[in-house]
Amino acid sequence: MAIRFPIFMDAQSTTPCDPRVVEAMLPYFTEKFGHPASRNHPFGWEAEAACDEARAKIARLIGARDPKEIIFTSGGTESINLAIKGVAEMYREKGTHIVTTAIEQRAGIDTCKRLERQGFQVTYVPVQPNGLVDVEDIRRAITDRTILISVMFANNEIGTIQDIAAIGRLAKERGIIFHTDATQAVGKIPVDVEAMGIDLLSCTAHLIYGPKGVGALYVRRKGPRVRLAPLIDGGGHERGMRSGTLPVPLCVGFGRAAEICREVMAEESARLRALRDRLQDTILSNVEETYLNGDPERRLPHNLNVSFAYVEGESILMGLNREVALSSGSACTSATLEPSYVIAALGASSELAHSSIRFSLHRFNTEEEVDFVARRTIEVVRRLREMSPLYELAKEGVDLKSIQWKAE
Repeated sequence: MAIRFPIFMDAQSTTPCDPRVVEAMLPYFTEKFGHPASRNHPFGWEAEAACDEARAKIARLIGARDPKEIIFTSGGTESINLAIKGVAEMYREKGTHIVTTAIEQRAGIDTCKRLERQGFQVTYVPVQPNGLVDVEDIRRAITDRTILISVMFANNEIGTIQDIAAIGRLAKERGIIFHTDATQAVGKIPVDVEAMGIDLLSCTAHLIYGPKGVGALYVRRKGPRVRLAPLIDGGGHERGMRSGTLPVPLCVGFGRAAEICREVMAEESARLRALRDRLQDTILSNVEETYLNGDPERRLPHNLNVSFAYVEGESILMGLNREVALSSGSACTSATLEPSYVIAALGASSELAHSSIRFSLHRFNTEEEVDFVARRTIEVVRRLREMSPLYELAKEGVDLKSIQWKAE
């Protein structure tokens, strides 16, 4: 089978839209173009019904009891903002303390930083070297003023999957609202908001082979009922939590993507895990001083994050970018040359954090592509190390930390 270049292995930044999703969306651009809030004629009824059907499909994927608990947004970032800021404003009289982790994606961390400037207190619980947060550390961080626990379901760089059910039980025990950013987990691994005690869940379509520009926030209606202050006012759409005209074609696409994921998740995860392990084994067995970032078991089946000592991650990307699309971190931070704060939070040195590469596979990747990427990565890393005086010194047994560099 001929390989088409460049090969896309950056599926934790986005995924290609599944042709079946595109097919489902097309009629809603031309023939079925009604406004879902126009309830006095068939065009509006048809659009509203399509959005409600999409809600039901997303609800089934995450184990929600009621499709009305699905609030459409513009994407994962807005869903995270609405969850965290919405709780902060609505429950401010009850408390001003939020507990989160040090490795949340930027949408979560930056939202919490803004709230700190507005007088809220935020505890950023550290993680262990494998990227997992100790639930007891979260318990110790809780105060009598804590109104929200927000923990990412699966990390967008290292793929580590947190013990969400245990955190959910803790939140219920203490009567605290629990939000999870599940943008990387939904559609890839089993997610059940009821079984896991999740009150708010953020997700997005473009990471499950759906369209960009649409996301969703699950908002629990009972046990407990969660109330949110809206970010956007006007019209009272989406149960008053998110006003604005729904993008019907995108909502339909999101629903179809969720439906497909629910049907193929088990088989697809097993296939991608096998491909990921093939890639990992080939690289790690052929390149010395290469380190796996994150937990070797509790991680997403399509994620591989590796640090290559003595080589800059950006140099590896430049050596591969005509043939392979990869990432040295999250898409949210790729515009900066700062080392990954996620890798640094694992206790890795700045040098190793700078040398990390994320490989993330998707539904349409093939075994031939995996073998090509593994081979070319090995070639590029070896070539870069041949050019590295630091690698040469290390091979000679010199302790690089003991060197005192002289400034000119």
